[in-house]
Amino acid sequence: MTLRVAIGPSSFADEDPAPRRLLETAGVEVKENPFKRRLNEAEIIDHLKDVDGLVAGLEPLNRRVLESAAPRLKAVARVGIGMTNVDLEAAQALGIKVSNTPDGPVNAVAELTLAALLALLRRLVPTNAALHAGQWKKSIGAGLMGAKVLLIGYGRIGRRVAVLLRAFGAKVLVYDPYLDRGTLRDEELPVTLEEGLDEAEVISLHASGDTCLLDAHAFEKMRDGVLLLNSARGELVDEQALVQALDSGKVAGVWFDAFWQEPYTGPLTRYEQALLTPHTGTYTRQCRLDMETTAVQNLLRDLGR
Repeated sequence: MTLRVAIGPSSFADEDPAPRRLLETAGVEVKENPFKRRLNEAEIIDHLKDVDGLVAGLEPLNRRVLESAAPRLKAVARVGIGMTNVDLEAAQALGIKVSNTPDGPVNAVAELTLAALLALLRRLVPTNAALHAGQWKKSIGAGLMGAKVLLIGYGRIGRRVAVLLRAFGAKVLVYDPYLDRGTLRDEELPVTLEEGLDEAEVISLHASGDTCLLDAHAFEKMRDGVLLLNSARGELVDEQALVQALDSGKVAGVWFDAFWQEPYTGPLTRYEQALLTPHTGTYTRQCRLDMETTAVQNLLRDLGR
């Protein structure tokens, strides 16, 4: 019987066809994402009918979805790090092997985080818009040298962001409840969440999971005029509390690349001081090729090919 593999990510192999060719060379029949966007629960259930494996994006792979695909579905290979969209307990119970690509996104997400921070600090978006509108309008920004930046989450991406920040002379504060202090580099300072919120001029989210870490109480603890960066998960932040913090000036600017619902059309789109990107942290040619290739290799391994 020919193996059939469904594709979840909307842009899989668009930039480079090599990952798709790996599947085809292995004699696998490829079932493309028919909508070219993130699939909802009903759509992924239909997409997984009569397939042996899934190259997965961020579609919901809960117990109901996985049970609907069992017993034929044998392997799920995430393109990316996060696994919060996969019910790992259900997958194990159903005998479905699950893998991810933890190393591929590191540089791409870290670089975009730094780019977004520099854009906010130097007010690149509003000054560019003013000049395009015919206004020669100079604006004082801020630099990274000596700035206190709190990293919430110190995994692969958080550690890479710390390296880039330190190269610019920033003072790096680290909060991670699972922190191994032996992984900290010179001059990186471990703090409690409250200590970090109280001191930081910039807060950058790199935590996993979907537990809200920044609620109304957390925003009250922050310094006035703080910048907030989120390349991790929208659920880490209380959206309404953030809106109120933007209205009051407590938060001077934000960059979000991960949202509560995607595609995002929520209240942040109304704020000039909000820099928003459509979940493109991993969208470099090198990163996509690395993650997609690794995911396919993982999937073929788990399917016995």
